[in-house]
Amino acid sequence: MNPYHYLRPLLFRLDPERAHNRTLALLARMPSFMPRYHGGKPVELMGLTFPNRLGLAAGLDKNGIAVSAFDRAGFGFIEVGTVTPRPQPGNPQPRLFRLPEHEAIINRMGFNNRGIDALITRLAATPKPHALLGINLGKNKDTPNEEALTDYRIGLQKAWAHADYLTINISSPNTAGLRELQHGAALRELLAGIKAEQQRLTVETARRVPIVVKIAPDLDDTALHATLDTIAEADMDGIIATNTTLDKSAVEHHPHGGEQGGLSGAPLTAASTAIVQKIRAHLPHIALIASGGVMSAADMQAKRDAGADLVQIYSGLIYHGPQLVRDCLRQLERG
Repeated sequence: MNPYHYLRPLLFRLDPERAHNRTLALLARMPSFMPRYHGGKPVELMGLTFPNRLGLAAGLDKNGIAVSAFDRAGFGFIEVGTVTPRPQPGNPQPRLFRLPEHEAIINRMGFNNRGIDALITRLAATPKPHALLGINLGKNKDTPNEEALTDYRIGLQKAWAHADYLTINISSPNTAGLRELQHGAALRELLAGIKAEQQRLTVETARRVPIVVKIAPDLDDTALHATLDTIAEADMDGIIATNTTLDKSAVEHHPHGGEQGGLSGAPLTAASTAIVQKIRAHLPHIALIASGGVMSAADMQAKRDAGADLVQIYSGLIYHGPQLVRDCLRQLERG
């Protein structure tokens, strides 16, 4: 029996955001509360050696307070953030909703975080994890899109020495206008500036940090191919597919099905996997990290079969606990 099955009903009696914050605070104070498990096989990607192919997706530990606990769980990489240059409170509460009948979550958090300076201070005081560390970067809500590059440059500069890789988040549906940066001239100019900053920092520090771009699952084929071509032309190191979806047709009859925000969990599984398959067909050699609707080891394997090099989980951890990490790592050892 999965011990988390006994704990989950207690957590699910609490408001979702309160349960989330209390769990993170407990793990921050007592990392040993997380069962220790390590497995999987190392993999070389983007010039890095990942201890295994399973990662924790951004959004769960925005402020990097429980890295040591998640490291104990056996992840090969842990992505913290999304973090912005300045602290911001995010959107008004309530902004996080569980849909247990669908094993789904809707959130409209809005990049609530303590800012990158607080994150870097926290990471500097945290023992170096066995897992690799990714830092997911966003822009502040009140920064206009025309000035977004300034925010991402600040993130790159401050996170550079502390991250094994960096993620450019331009696909959250919960910051007004952010997804417009995924298209056309706005995307080309943003990525050109980010690439130039990556090259400058590499020379300045004699250390290269790979940069990946996180995209939405809601792009049609024409928009997806255009976005992928721009990412490839900008010589980004990889792609994370995908963020949460705005398509709530699978949960429209649930009491929370009409809430604004991004939907994650089981309803996203098939769509996210399909996007992964399309990306791999279009860009056969780019590093590809799958995220979205990994609720079981079989879901993880489906992402791998679709062409993903690495796979991240988040909502599945909320519904199934650390046992999901073990199941996925055992699957990776067999595969």
